[in-house]
Amino acid sequence: MAHRTLKHSSYDHFIERLNRFPQGAPASKTLYEILKILVSEKEAGLIAQLPIKPFKVAEAARRWKLSEGESRTILEELAGRAILVDVEEDGETVYVLPPPMAGFFEFSLMRLRGDVDQQLLAELFYQYLNVEEDFIKSLFIDGQTQLGRVFVNESVVTAGVDNQALYVLDYERSSEVIRSASHIGVGLCYCRHKMEHLGKNCRAPLDICMTFNSSAESLTRSGHARAIDAVECLELLDQAYQHNLVQFGENVQKRVNFICNCCGCCCEAMIAARQYGILQPVHTSNFMPVIDLASCTGCGHCVRVCPVAAIGLVSANDPRQPRRHMAKIHSDICLGCGVCVRVCGPRSLSLAPREKRVFTPVDSVHRIVVMAIERGKLQNLIFDNQVLFSHRALAALLGAVLKLSPVKRALASEQMKSRYLVKLLQWHGRR
Repeated sequence: MAHRTLKHSSYDHFIERLNRFPQGAPASKTLYEILKILVSEKEAGLIAQLPIKPFKVAEAARRWKLSEGESRTILEELAGRAILVDVEEDGETVYVLPPPMAGFFEFSLMRLRGDVDQQLLAELFYQYLNVEEDFIKSLFIDGQTQLGRVFVNESVVTAGVDNQALYVLDYERSSEVIRSASHIGVGLCYCRHKMEHLGKNCRAPLDICMTFNSSAESLTRSGHARAIDAVECLELLDQAYQHNLVQFGENVQKRVNFICNCCGCCCEAMIAARQYGILQPVHTSNFMPVIDLASCTGCGHCVRVCPVAAIGLVSANDPRQPRRHMAKIHSDICLGCGVCVRVCGPRSLSLAPREKRVFTPVDSVHRIVVMAIERGKLQNLIFDNQVLFSHRALAALLGAVLKLSPVKRALASEQMKSRYLVKLLQWHGRR
């Protein structure tokens, strides 16, 4: 009896490659349509062969079995369309394939462009991210360590409860990310731009998506973001504060690559936090709002500005004023952004430190390693060159071991969320 062999397209291989990274992209018909707009089938096949870790032209040429000149032309073309991120290191270009989010999905709508159908792309993104649930769940719910974290609104941290000064670390301040960045770029907010094409956008500023350091270097070079200085970026941050937007950025302490200024109606991170808040899809700030019940008038301003519906109005149980209401905070879903404190007229809201500090990886490599451990994908980072059969076999073996409950629990422990595993990967990469 003849057996029919299923033929996988280059897009299938591209999706398989995306899903070896901790932040994957579940296959669906919609994802295929998105990828077909962004890359050709030939390009998809080439991208599927690229390493997970950063690489140079020579490595791509070796895998593609092309000359370095041909490979450089292809890589430059993909980087020019922001499918790849390219960074100069010691006079040589280093490339990396970013995940879809935060990555080449956003980059495709960060500027107005005529080489792709942005209207159709926006409709497909809405279907994949806002209607279908698999991608958002995999992005924001899998594992304990997530892609992004909330920065506290700095305009309200001068004093906390009882006018006690709050201690805010530098990495918790958006302003410090801006001042310390080597490169800064600004582009269109992907979320609101997408919603604009669907006629569902709000009136919050559009040209306010901030990128920093290596991401900004690449995106400004390719024209997907506009290069700006720290002064202009701080002005944009103040504009975001004035519009009660939430600063949602990369979940690292050093060299943050992006800060989005999010509204509650358009932005995926805020929507996910509202839908799956009790599962903590977004890392909160290290602060919580506290209500002075005696002065709270129940005006509802805080309720209206909260992007994740973490504040409601309840009866004040005041026998002298039976209709009086007061605010109540749902601490299990509160992001600690401080937007509610900013709009409180009677100054009944202030910030206080959370009882336990939120874990924040040191840098992007640390975050990726921890996410890989939690999602059972560490083997993909260690055995990155899966073109070799021996590497595929070792990756499969390690993957099976990592799925054993005792091993998975041990690797996911606070102790192992250290930089030892980062050092292991860096050592392995030099071999």
